Amino acid sequence: MDGSVDAPVLGDMPAPVLEPKARKRFRRWPWLLASGTIISAVALVVTWQHVAQPDRPSFETVAVGWGDVTRQVAATGTVNPELTIIVGSYVSGPITEILCDYNTVVKAGQVCATIDPRSYQTAVNQDSANVSVANAQLQKDRANLDYARLNYERSRRLMGAQAVSQEAVDIARNLADQADAQIALDEAIIEQRKAELAAARINLDYTNIRSPVDGVVVSRNVSRGQTVAASFQTPTLFLIATDLTRMQVDTNISESDIGAIRTGQAVTFSVDAFPDRSFRGQVKQVRQSPQTVQNVVTFDAVVSVDNWDLALKPGMTASLIIITDRETDVLRVPSQALRFEPKDALAGRIVPQGPDGNHAHVWVERNSELSMISVKTGISDGSYTAIDDGSLQAGDRVVVAERLPSSDAPASLRFLRW
Repeated sequence: MDGSVDAPVLGDMPAPVLEPKARKRFRRWPWLLASGTIISAVALVVTWQHVAQPDRPSFETVAVGWGDVTRQVAATGTVNPELTIIVGSYVSGPITEILCDYNTVVKAGQVCATIDPRSYQTAVNQDSANVSVANAQLQKDRANLDYARLNYERSRRLMGAQAVSQEAVDIARNLADQADAQIALDEAIIEQRKAELAAARINLDYTNIRSPVDGVVVSRNVSRGQTVAASFQTPTLFLIATDLTRMQVDTNISESDIGAIRTGQAVTFSVDAFPDRSFRGQVKQVRQSPQTVQNVVTFDAVVSVDNWDLALKPGMTASLIIITDRETDVLRVPSQALRFEPKDALAGRIVPQGPDGNHAHVWVERNSELSMISVKTGISDGSYTAIDDGSLQAGDRVVVAERLPSSDAPASLRFLRW
């Protein structure tokens, strides 16, 4: 042997020998990988179940209590004086003087304006002269009657002496009768002339436009120098309100609400001029005449109002609340509770319905369960409904709505809250 060492051949190298600890770690890796896969799958399944299932709902509840329930009808109307007098003119002519203006307090018979009276004064003078002419004609015809009667008496005496013929006597008697009839005609003409004179004087008096009542001028529609033409229609010169301390509101009530309106019902209303003030009145009259505008039928209800401080002005627009019914100190629930119905998803938390399930009922949440309670309802004001009979008691919490957790929150947070 030459003492040299041959290099080992790679194909002839023996397999490395592993220590026992290394051999154990190498065998543990597959189990670790399998366990991690199983844990991940379970986590995904649990997460999917909680994300996919809907959030468990909760409910908004309101406590049942005692209170007042008032049924009312809302409407709008116009403020007007109880009695408004239209002052016009019976005769035509130019206005020569205006003696009343807006807000003038007037008395019955007070002159508010005058129309040029000259043409009507001329008519009075002419008719007065006609009466004088008729009286003069009467005096003349009376004298003629006296002469006709004397002539008839003379002719009759002469006939007894055979001095005149029967024809002459008949003619004398006829003339006396005609003179007597003329007197009656003259008296009738005098009465006619007097009537014409009276009419002329009335027309002359009409040139003074007078207030027919005590009141306040609320409108003036004429000016000095304006010509009034009353030939076809009486012109309106003034509007006079008899008493502004007593006002009324004319309101239009829809046909769906008119059945609940009665005389004497209390009314509250407000006007734009006094938004912080509430006025009170009562229904004085419900008129039977319908008013149809664009196929909408309404009826006029008149509300009487005390306007002692003259705050209300004619023509103001009023927003009215008419109280048609009221119950005080009654058990009441929110009207929304009578409309609430739980969803099918909550079937596991719902107590089976009773035999009155189709009648008025409310849902009460007790011990995380929903119980349906049948009730007999009374009047409603839209927000609350009176309960006349039922198993509800003051303090019970009725369900008015379903409340779900916020969908904006992450699924994990919703899961934690649930």
